[in-house]
Amino acid sequence: MVRLTPPVALTIAGSDSGGGAGIQADLKTFHARGVHGLSAIAAITSQNTRGVTAVHPVPLAHIRSQIAAVFDDFPIGAVKTGMLGSAAIVRLVARELAARKPARLVVDPVMIATSGARLLDEGAITVLVNELIPLADVLTPNLPEAEALLGYPIRSAKDCLRAGADLRALGAESVLLKGGHGSGREVVDRYFDARGVMELRHPRLKLEAHGTGCTLASAVAAELAKGQSPRRAVQRAVAYVQRALARGYQPGGAALRVLSH
Repeated sequence: MVRLTPPVALTIAGSDSGGGAGIQADLKTFHARGVHGLSAIAAITSQNTRGVTAVHPVPLAHIRSQIAAVFDDFPIGAVKTGMLGSAAIVRLVARELAARKPARLVVDPVMIATSGARLLDEGAITVLVNELIPLADVLTPNLPEAEALLGYPIRSAKDCLRAGADLRALGAESVLLKGGHGSGREVVDRYFDARGVMELRHPRLKLEAHGTGCTLASAVAAELAKGQSPRRAVQRAVAYVQRALARGYQPGGAALRVLSH
C-alpha cells in the first residue's frame, strides 16, 4: 500500500507545560487536521490549569537554528506564530520568515494568557506591528489583543468593523477578529479580506477554556497547508474549534477546560 505524505506546517511559539495551549495544542491540532507538524520553540513556560508561574525565553541563536533546521529539510506549506515573548524574538522570527518566504503565514499575536499572565513585552508590540504582521496572510487577534494593537476600545459591532479595517491596514492580507471576549448569547467571529466581511456565529458556551486561540490559529494554518483558501481555511478552523471545545474536559485542579483534539 502506498502511503501519501501529509502536508507540513510549522508552529513557532511557546511551550505550555500544562499541555493545553502553545506548542502542545498546535501539534495536536496539526495531527488532528491531517498535517505533519513541525515546531520551533520560542519560550518555555511553567504553567498548569491555575496559571503561569515562569517564562524562560529561548536564546535567539537556538530559535534561529530550529527554524533553519526545519526549513532546510521539509516542504513547509504554512507557518503559524504564537507566543514569542520579547521584541528581540519577534524581530528575529520576522526577519527569518521574510527571508524564507513561506507559502502561507498565520500570525496569532499572543499577549496575555487566560490566567492573566503577560506573554508579550510591551516593547514587542511595535516590532510585531512593523515587522511581523505585514507578512501575515491571516492575523488572528482576540478583542483585547486587537485593542492593544490599535490603541482604542472595541465594544460594539461598529467598533469591530472599524477594527477589522484598521488591522488590515497594518499590512495583513486578512484578519480573523475573534469574538470570544465579547458579550451576548452568540460569539461572533469576523473575517476581513479584500472581498469584505464574513461573520461566523455560534452559541456562547458557559465555560472557561484554555488554548482556543492557539488551536484556532493552528487549525487555520493546517487548512492553508492543505491548499485551502484563507477564507475557507478560517471557516473550517472555526467549526473544528467549536467541536473540540464542546468535547473539552478539565484535566487539572482548576475549572478550566482544554480542547479535545
